[in-house]
Amino acid sequence: MINNNIREILSKHKKVSLEMPGKQPSAVLIPIYVKDDRHILVLTLRSQLVHHHKGEISFPGGGYHPLDMNLQQTALRETFEEIGVDPGQVDILGELDDSATMGSGFIITPFVGLIPADYPFKISDYEISKLIHAPLDDLLAKGCCQSIAPINRDGNPVRQFIFTYLGQQVIGATARVLRQFLDIYSQAAGLPTQENNSSGEKQR
Repeated sequence: MINNNIREILSKHKKVSLEMPGKQPSAVLIPIYVKDDRHILVLTLRSQLVHHHKGEISFPGGGYHPLDMNLQQTALRETFEEIGVDPGQVDILGELDDSATMGSGFIITPFVGLIPADYPFKISDYEISKLIHAPLDDLLAKGCCQSIAPINRDGNPVRQFIFTYLGQQVIGATARVLRQFLDIYSQAAGLPTQENNSSGEKQR
C-alpha cells in the first residue's frame, strides 16, 4: 500500500535539519487523503490579512509556540486553527527535510499526514482564502513543475522550483517541500522520480 510505503521511506530518510541564527522554527502539515484510488493533497491559499506570504499558496502551518511540546504539535495545532482538521484525525506518516524561507525568517519543518477523505474542513477566514485539492498525479504531470535558477544563500546555491496548477503558482519554500514530497511519493508508488531529483538535498 502506498501510504505504508511512504511511512517506511520516511522512517529510513536521513532528515536534513537546519540551524540558522535569527530564523524562527515553524512547522507545516502536508495533508493528503485518498479518494477514488487517487491521492489528493490539500493546499491553502493564504488571505490578504496575514502578516507573511499574503495571497500565496502554502501548506497549513505556522510558527512554533512555547506551549507546543514539539514541532509536530505545532503543525497539528496550526492546521486545526487554519483549516479545522482535528489532530486526532491525522495519521503522521513522517517528516521531510527542513527548508528556510527567504523573506519571512522561518525554518520550516514539514510533516506528512494522512487525513480522512471528505473531511468537513472549517476554514479560518482571517488566515485562509480557500482550499486547493490537488491530485498528486496532476502535480506529477509533465510541465507542472519547472526548475528555475537557484538562489544564493550564505554562499550556497539553493534550488528553486515553480509549480503551476489550475493557473496558480506554488513558489519558494512551499515548492521545495512539495518537490521533495512528490519524489518520495513517486518512490512509494513505484513511479520514476522527477528529473533533477531534490529529495534529501540540503536547503541552507
